[in-house]
Amino acid sequence: MQHRYHRLLPILLSLLCVYILAGCAVQPSKSDSASPSVSGVSDSLPAPEADITGSRNTSGQPETETAESSDTSGQTEKDKTESTYTAEWSEMKTTGHLIPDYASEFAVDYYDNCSLITIGGTDRYLLLPEGTRVPSGLDSDIIPIRRPETIYLAASSAMDYFRVLGALDKVRLTSTQAGNWSLPEVVRALSDGAMIYAGKYSAPDYELLLRENIDLAIESTMIYHSPETKEKIEKLGIPVFVDKSSYEEHPLGRMEWIRLYGLLLGMSEEADNFYQRQLESLKAVPELDRMLFEGEERSPEKSAAYFYITSSGSVNIRRPGDYISRMIELAGGSYAFADAVSEGGAQATMNIQMEAFLDRALETDILIYSTSIDNEISSIGDLYSKVPLLAASRAAENDNIWITGKNMYQQTTAIAEMMLELQAVIAGNADENEMEFLHRLN
Repeated sequence: MQHRYHRLLPILLSLLCVYILAGCAVQPSKSDSASPSVSGVSDSLPAPEADITGSRNTSGQPETETAESSDTSGQTEKDKTESTYTAEWSEMKTTGHLIPDYASEFAVDYYDNCSLITIGGTDRYLLLPEGTRVPSGLDSDIIPIRRPETIYLAASSAMDYFRVLGALDKVRLTSTQAGNWSLPEVVRALSDGAMIYAGKYSAPDYELLLRENIDLAIESTMIYHSPETKEKIEKLGIPVFVDKSSYEEHPLGRMEWIRLYGLLLGMSEEADNFYQRQLESLKAVPELDRMLFEGEERSPEKSAAYFYITSSGSVNIRRPGDYISRMIELAGGSYAFADAVSEGGAQATMNIQMEAFLDRALETDILIYSTSIDNEISSIGDLYSKVPLLAASRAAENDNIWITGKNMYQQTTAIAEMMLELQAVIAGNADENEMEFLHRLN
């Protein structure tokens, strides 16, 4: 029997070892017990939000350069920011809109950190803040632009927006010579060298544009007659912004473009304040307040024509629906050539034969001669020497023939003042000593 126990002892020892080893295998290690389960509660925790400026340091310690990170010692702060901006255009959402009150040729959609400007329903520009890259996947027809610091301005009617906003220092080059400006501040800037004439809009000095580091070219719609010029400027890396304010039919729409330029220059508050002050000045005149803002309709008091004689002897008049003919109507008058048939196109004026002009003008109550183009008229005798038959007109009998100053076109932001003067002329209570844009011919 003792011999039997000796044979069982090795078997019992083997079973004991197996039991001990099995117990060790099921004990959790310290590292396992300290880590959350891959399939447990940690799966329901939200991941940290992505930072569009790069990976987020959540350690609370300053980040240090590692052997794997790239060397950025040669980059400026702007370069570093741009190199890490990763926004996708398709993922960006609008946060608001600028819906004009009267303008129909521009609109703005706001995004988190940029603004999409649409001109004429077709031309699109993405205004980006400094230090951000163009969003990836941006539509090919959208032109990215920055807030400009050095502008080439080839749209003379837009200069007044910069003047009113105190931003003429942003305009370095112009396509209009000093002798053709009626804005004293611009003439002075050209004389002092703060602004430089860069040549005609269709043939600018391209080397000068590069030398002056122009970052935005602002053109009028005349650039469409010289598409190769626009293309050359763009090839220099200078974005071209086409101003279409001349297409506005409502006069207040033309003035409202100051809000767009305020956005472009980072001066929206100043632009909006100016715009509102102009509207308030019109509301102060009961007749204009009722017609402009309350929609009152009334029979026109008097008819008025706006014209000048061309070098060929024909008569240039404003097209029906143009902003000046609309100003006459909104000021309480009727436009004498409201039924004139134009040949189409986007021009604001049209030429008619002298006979057709006289047929209507002789019975018109008020004649307004534009000296912005033809500045040879300074007296009633000068006008009669061009068109003798006007001496027998109704306007001549009532001493109601007027001329405009050259600033009638270039002082774009003074639309409200022009309307006030037109309303006074039509109503017959104009104080000539207080008028800036209209002057009676004697």
